[in-house]
Amino acid sequence: MRRCLRLARAAGRRGEVPVGALVEREGRILGVGSNQVEVRRDASRHAELLALQAASRRVGGWRLEGATLYSTLEPCPMCAGAALLARVSRVVYAALDRRKGADRSVYDVLSNPGGNHHPVVSGGCLAPESAALLQGFFQRLRQ
Repeated sequence: MRRCLRLARAAGRRGEVPVGALVEREGRILGVGSNQVEVRRDASRHAELLALQAASRRVGGWRLEGATLYSTLEPCPMCAGAALLARVSRVVYAALDRRKGADRSVYDVLSNPGGNHHPVVSGGCLAPESAALLQGFFQRLRQ
């Protein structure tokens, strides 16, 4: 998660919402990403999607069984859906997203019992650091 925080800080320096993500399996990082929504002018350029795409390219397929997706922010419905479709085994995130979170904050995408894939989900890992990074970013925007 510390590497995700470094990726998030880099995104913030570029003027992006500071979110960083990576996909790991068996101790190997398969893909990393940080938000690129503003620079690419594309709402789908979220850190988690970029990390999942990089991991899929690295393994040569879309199935990421046995992998863990780490993110500094609770995934949104789009990113949570992509994690489910990629069959990641675990999702670990830092701060809750009380506006668009898809684990327990707003939506129930990751833990919905109706699906055919159910990753283990853990929230709160380094949450204070991630929340402070996000809060500082938005405070600076408002000034």
